[in-house]
Amino acid sequence: MKVILFGATGMVGRGVLRECLHDPRVTQVMAVGRTATGLTHPKLSELTHPAMDAWETLDALLAGFDACFFCLGVSSAGMSEAAYTRITHDLTLEVATTLVRLNPGMTFIYVSGSGTDGTERGRTMWARVKGRTENDLRRLPFKAVHLFRPGLIPPLHGARSKTRAYRLFYILAAPLLPLARRLFPNQVLTTVEISQAMLNAADTGAPKAVLETADIRQLVGWSRVG
Repeated sequence: MKVILFGATGMVGRGVLRECLHDPRVTQVMAVGRTATGLTHPKLSELTHPAMDAWETLDALLAGFDACFFCLGVSSAGMSEAAYTRITHDLTLEVATTLVRLNPGMTFIYVSGSGTDGTERGRTMWARVKGRTENDLRRLPFKAVHLFRPGLIPPLHGARSKTRAYRLFYILAAPLLPLARRLFPNQVLTTVEISQAMLNAADTGAPKAVLETADIRQLVGWSRVG
């Protein structure tokens, strides 16, 4: 399986990259982002693209992949809806539209978030924008589109959020996270669990398009029969 990964320097993306490099089903990973990951591995190639636009000029580099793990995202804190939409919706759809043209047999997996508003009419700005992004992705003719909506995500193996407030939260909450996982198993997923579920969805499929935390946890050990 050849994988293209967006957002490999972020918390979830870093976890996904680690699992891809360790998983024997993955033969190649191309990490795409504004900055390099700083890692070297025989499976890993990188496309550093600071502008994050003009994707049609990169056709030769973006073709020939079986799956895309789109983990790129930003916090909506302090952002206008227009600015947040440009990064969260517009950039995602520009990438996805290019990829589906080049790789129609691809499985596209998008990391969204718990509370995303699929109606696009709610009062919470980020949830509306994420919902619009999910809905537009589902209209593209990929082999499959899976939308991951994790809740609380304890980072493992050195993965860390780029958002300062989130980093501080995870540092302060670290002693309580094991208890939270036991008390609220359908609200907490580690970066490893999310990554393994994404790989399984890309490899053997998933039972539904929209995957909440409980669905993602089941997918870690789920495989399609037949």
